[in-house]
Amino acid sequence: MNSSPIFNANSHQTKSTPGFLSLLFAVILGSILGAFIFSQFFQAPATEKNTEQTTEIIRLQSTLTALENKLGNIADSPAELKISYSDVQSEITSVVEQVGPAVVTITAQVPVTTTYYWFQTSQTSTSMGSGVIISPEGYILTNNHVVSGATDLSVELANGVTLPAKLVSTDAFTDLAVIKADGEMPAIARLGDSNSLKSGESVIAIGSPLGSFKNTVTVGVVSATGRFLEHDSGYQMENLIQTDAAINQGNSGGPLVNLAGEVIGINVMIVRRSSNTQTYAEGLGFAIPSNTARLIAEQIIATGSFKRPYLGIQWADISPAMAQRYALPVQYGVYVMRVESGGPANQSGIRKNDIITQIGDHKIDDSNAFYNCLFKYSPGDNVQVQLIRGNSELTIDVTLGGGEVNL
Repeated sequence: MNSSPIFNANSHQTKSTPGFLSLLFAVILGSILGAFIFSQFFQAPATEKNTEQTTEIIRLQSTLTALENKLGNIADSPAELKISYSDVQSEITSVVEQVGPAVVTITAQVPVTTTYYWFQTSQTSTSMGSGVIISPEGYILTNNHVVSGATDLSVELANGVTLPAKLVSTDAFTDLAVIKADGEMPAIARLGDSNSLKSGESVIAIGSPLGSFKNTVTVGVVSATGRFLEHDSGYQMENLIQTDAAINQGNSGGPLVNLAGEVIGINVMIVRRSSNTQTYAEGLGFAIPSNTARLIAEQIIATGSFKRPYLGIQWADISPAMAQRYALPVQYGVYVMRVESGGPANQSGIRKNDIITQIGDHKIDDSNAFYNCLFKYSPGDNVQVQLIRGNSELTIDVTLGGGEVNL
């Protein structure tokens, strides 16, 4: 395994400075002591004063002797000053041996329809990604975008065995999915506590970049926690882990692991450049925290789906540009285009053409999209929805419904 810039492959690096330090301290203190003796004995004739000075000299000599002995002991035990990199390297190897067999390569067959003028052609596209086994029954965590739309799924284990699999359910908002493989599982990964992560902590990413390089291992650190990234569907992915461990296409769905051998994240995306400046960057990988993944996976395994709250409306985001174009009264919010008959919004009195500006305590603005505000709550919660209707501002109580989310 190639060593990362953080970890030196050399087994030991020994400091050879104790002898030099001993000599240096002896010279310095000897000089000080000599100067003290000279100044006191040759410039201070008083007998009583000389007695006090003699006592001070004896004390200084005793201190010097003790210091030299201490430095000598350190010099005789150079192991105390050794900096060992083999321990870290050994930990990484141990973690990979432990977690690696629980990492799988996922192959998804996705139908694609192409339209040419007045006729259509259908073909199958192959999507590949990674996943991690989290139960002996064959449940596997991965990304929603790895398996979305797939009609056929299979997983290849680390030992090369291929097993059929099926989709259990997904949560599009967090880009998580649970699939189930049929067969004997070679290993089970443990989900750790992502809330305890600290910047600078060593982490390991395991996955199949490009779908071809099975169970590739890369090493880095936690660059930051609590990151937010814009999603193409118009909301922010929340509380992501940022890492500089190399992540590439195909790593999606694979685990990010700490040195305790615990999965603390599910790798989800990389950022190569800024959308504002077009500046390119390296080492910007992101993972979904394990605590989020555990919450969603447990509900999917237990009930067959993960339900999020919904209002039962079709809506459009309001931006400053849209507000200016249509002379809307607010810069941010959502415009209600249609109200689902019998849904929570319909039952509470929300109407078409209303503008929703706040859900509960969360105001919709440039940093809090509609979904981010709505998904702070759970199905069945009663929340106050603030909206604008014509020239009036209203607050309406809504009991949120629950269902699977397709973004």
